[in-house]
Order: sequence, then C-alpha cells, then structure tokens
Amino acid sequence: MSLIASNSSKRRRRLPTVHHASSGVSPGAGTAAPSPWASMNEDLLRLIAWRVLAGDLLGYVRFRAVCRHWRSSTDSPRGRGIIDPRFHPRRWMMFPEGHGLHPSHTKLHGYIHFLNLDTGKFVRANLPAFKDHCILDSVDDLLVMHRDEDTAVRLLHPFTGDVVDLPRLVTLVPHIDLGLPGAFLPAQRCYYLRGVCASLSVSAAGVVTVLLALHRMGRVAFATSRDQQWRMSTWALGYNTPLSFQGKLYMARMSFDPKKNSDIFQVDHHHNRAIC
Repeated sequence: MSLIASNSSKRRRRLPTVHHASSGVSPGAGTAAPSPWASMNEDLLRLIAWRVLAGDLLGYVRFRAVCRHWRSSTDSPRGRGIIDPRFHPRRWMMFPEGHGLHPSHTKLHGYIHFLNLDTGKFVRANLPAFKDHCILDSVDDLLVMHRDEDTAVRLLHPFTGDVVDLPRLVTLVPHIDLGLPGAFLPAQRCYYLRGVCASLSVSAAGVVTVLLALHRMGRVAFATSRDQQWRMSTWALGYNTPLSFQGKLYMARMSFDPKKNSDIFQVDHHHNRAIC
C-alpha cells in the first residue's frame, strides 16, 4: 500500500533572506572600516605629540603626517621653527661630505646631510641659501649664517626653512680695535667678525635675541630681531673660548695657582655684563 502525502502535510522550507547594500556591494568588499586612531581625542593626541616632539623634531613631523586629523590637531612647526623653542632641531649635526665638497658645491645640488647624534640617522635637506651665505656658528642646531652681499646675520632652521633676520655684521666694524694685527686693512676685518660663538633666546612675544662672543676681538655683541644694528659690550672678554647654553654664554678663567680659585662667568643680554 502506497502512501501519498497530501499537500496539507508538506512543509515549506524558508529561504535565507539576503540583505543587499544599496550600492550592490556587500559590506567589507573593497572598503575598510574607519580606524579608531584616525578619530583619537584631540587632547590625548596633543599630549602624545608633545612627548614625541621632546625626543626629536623629525619624529614629530612624521607623527603629524599619519593622517589629516592628526595634522589638523597639532601645531605645525613651519613658520614658527625659530620663534618657538620647542621646534628647534636639537641633537642634529651638519655632516661633512668630504672629498672637497663644501656645502655650496654644485655637485651637491643644494642638498646637505644631517646626522642625529642620538639615533645615528641621516637626513638630507635642501638648503639653497649656501649659494650666497656662509655659516658663522650653530646654536640649538639652528644655523647662524652670514649673507655675502650685505653682511646680514640670519638664523636658518635647516628643516622648516624658517629664517629670522638680524642686523648686518658691518655695523660692528667701528668697534674693531685698529691696534689688532691687520685690523687697519678692510679685508682683514672680516677675520675678527667671523670668529664667533653664538647664544640664542626667544621671548614670550617671539622676539629673538642673539649674543655673539667675538673671541678674536675679545668682545661680546648682541642684537634682537627688531634691532637695526648690533650693540657691543662695554667690557673686554679676557677669558677662554666661550660656551653657549640656554640663551647664555659661559666662560672660564683658569687659575694655575693652587691658592687661587678658577672663575666661571655667565653672560646674558639683560645685564650687558659678565656675572661671576
């Protein structure tokens, strides 16, 4: 006896429901979910950024390059690389190329290598200013440069390209003691003006002050980014080669007499004098 199931006893199978995206593409196919890093809280982002900046300026630049949100939430060093001391490129050294390739050599095409003294990393910066400038000194790894055409002293940030102009070095010529060897010759006067040790400080208003210890003349000159000429100290610099540190100059006067003390002098522009 055969049994034939009636229509009422048949069970209908449910077909799975397929939800289609309005674009006709299922989620996850060719699209990535937004990263939570790209929407990080701005206050937390700035805190991390300042910690990165405390280590290395170029690390901070790379940090800002991660995405648009990180870049817009943090301060750009460009335009404030000199007037904001946080963006000074500390612990970098301009690396000599060797083989007679001075910074303005045509074979370098305006590029200069810099070495990080902490990490040993090299970077290459395009500095066309060397075509008509020479370096007097470096302070906080900012380049203190002398422009050939008018003897203007300029501070150059090698990584942001920011420049701060200072008075012309020629304004110090009247202060050169003509009793110094060869000082009566105009061409020889540059020798006494280019042997410098520089110190830098920046006020809260963004005014840059530079001290130049002219150790070949035995004097100290100072000027701000708002001045038209350099001012010379009223006292002589009769000590060993000065050292620059945190906006001041330090010099030692050594005593080889065991009964006398050696002296360390501090010079800053506020007093226009040396403090023992």
